[in-house]
Amino acid sequence: MAPSPDPTRSAEPGHLPRRGLMFILSSPSGAGKTTIARRLLAGDANLAMSVSVTTRPMRPGEAEGRDYFFAEREGFAAMEREGAFLEWAEVFGNLYGTPRAHIMEGLGEGRDFLFDVDWQGAQQLSQRAGADVVSVFLLPPSIAALERRLRTRGTDSEAVIAGRMDRARAEISHWDAYDYVVVNEAIDRCYEEVRTILAAERLRRARQTGLIDFARALMR
Repeated sequence: MAPSPDPTRSAEPGHLPRRGLMFILSSPSGAGKTTIARRLLAGDANLAMSVSVTTRPMRPGEAEGRDYFFAEREGFAAMEREGAFLEWAEVFGNLYGTPRAHIMEGLGEGRDFLFDVDWQGAQQLSQRAGADVVSVFLLPPSIAALERRLRTRGTDSEAVIAGRMDRARAEISHWDAYDYVVVNEAIDRCYEEVRTILAAERLRRARQTGLIDFARALMR
């Protein structure tokens, strides 16, 4: 007969079993969200980018299930009617949605997911999976600094930059809907602050699914 599992031990050394979380990172264009997201993913084996379902065509080099789950528009609409998405939106004529079953399965296994969504996506996720969601909004140190960053890219016309600045102001107006707000004055410090938020949220008592059995075993 196999021995009974010891609740004081965990499959992951040094950590109790826990429920995963949905980590939302939002910012206006040029405020550093992409850089911070890439660093988080590169430095954390238990954090994975959420993979969306999309109706846009697959591009060269992309793979099903790695970059996106690709679907026809009719199939996407059927999934939406069945409540298969935690959030969805239409962007430039294509539909994008977060598959509920895939995310919920991963959370139950203790895996964390990173979401790159705007304030509307963050609002939908918070409404439908509030207890599992942690949201962070990145702010630039100033509007002038944000505009300088956009111009430094050297890829956009004056009209595009003006449009991005208008959208940035609109996005910034929703800062108070997020759990945390971090001002990105220096990318290294911003990264450390966001990483600290993620680490602290993983330690929340409500997410430590193995904590009750662990504590009871200690009191025997």
